[in-house]
Amino acid sequence: MARFDLTDFERSTIEPLLPNKVRGVARVDDRRVLNGIFWRLRTGAPWADIPARYGPHTTCVNRFNRWRRAGVWDRLLEAVSKAYDGDIQMIDSSSIRVHQHGANAKKDGRSRCMGRSRGGLTTKIHALVDAEGLPIALKLTEGQAHDGRSAWEMLSGQSDGQILLADRAYDADELRASLEQRGAWANIKPMPNRKNIPAFSPWLYRFRNLVERFFNKLKHFRAIATRYDKRDDNFLASVKLASFRIWCRFNESMARPRVPLEKAHFTGYSLANF
Repeated sequence: MARFDLTDFERSTIEPLLPNKVRGVARVDDRRVLNGIFWRLRTGAPWADIPARYGPHTTCVNRFNRWRRAGVWDRLLEAVSKAYDGDIQMIDSSSIRVHQHGANAKKDGRSRCMGRSRGGLTTKIHALVDAEGLPIALKLTEGQAHDGRSAWEMLSGQSDGQILLADRAYDADELRASLEQRGAWANIKPMPNRKNIPAFSPWLYRFRNLVERFFNKLKHFRAIATRYDKRDDNFLASVKLASFRIWCRFNESMARPRVPLEKAHFTGYSLANF
């Protein structure tokens, strides 16, 4: 088995989530094609450079695009992220440099989530993660987009008893009030120029580094660390596929039953403690 190929555990996780109604000629072995897609995702190489052991590169790229349009990659991440049932969530973003090969798309008026900054074209990945640093929701925006304003739709699932950890970029009265109406608490580091300083727990805030660790793991995939895709939907599909593998690797590596971070560290605490 090659270095980046699916393990048996990953294969057993992904197979039930793949399309199973095949019309016409039976499709090429899913595991071989997926291994080719993951190889390209991990190395960042062009599709045409996928090794011959994975079959024709056109099969890999066509399967990736077809299943992206069918929503298969979305369903993979949704399926594994349903395992989250904790009270702690964290949100942050990370800017990704757009490679020159991804920036030369035809100007057809559609948004490609590429924004200009001093460093050139960038795309921003927004991630909401659970108390283990595993992704729940992902979103792309242009690199210059404001974190707080971009996060609204990602926080719609916050409910009674949940806690959100975020940095100063998300410090807004409107966001805090919205979470409070749903019974959630925003433990967001306040801006230094605030006149009315809201309740804030520095001890709890320390655990926000888990969302930073998620971005570090995500950027191990070189096709994510630098954006080569011209289309934003292809790049987001790659981000979700890499996130799915991060979920699988985490669960595969657990030699004992999972102990959620909020239970291991926050036992006996509730919103009233902070």
